[in-house]
Amino acid sequence: MLILYFASLRERVGTGEETLDVPGDIVTIADLANWLSTRSEGHREALANMASIRVARDQVHVEFDAPVQGALEIAFFPPVTGG
Repeated sequence: MLILYFASLRERVGTGEETLDVPGDIVTIADLANWLSTRSEGHREALANMASIRVARDQVHVEFDAPVQGALEIAFFPPVTGG
């Protein structure tokens, strides 16, 4: 699954994208964010406050309780991004 990070999230994680094999017990995007938070200090810092993060599943805005099953791409970004 392709995971995208934009703006300040990209800076904290240290990359704009990564392709990962997501464990089968990850059901929702919130589960995914919690799992990603264990990958590095940068991931933890970037995803610490999910209330201030927006998410898209295959380029459609969704909430954190949306399923990850079948998704090709999940994108995390702050509410306002610049060019």
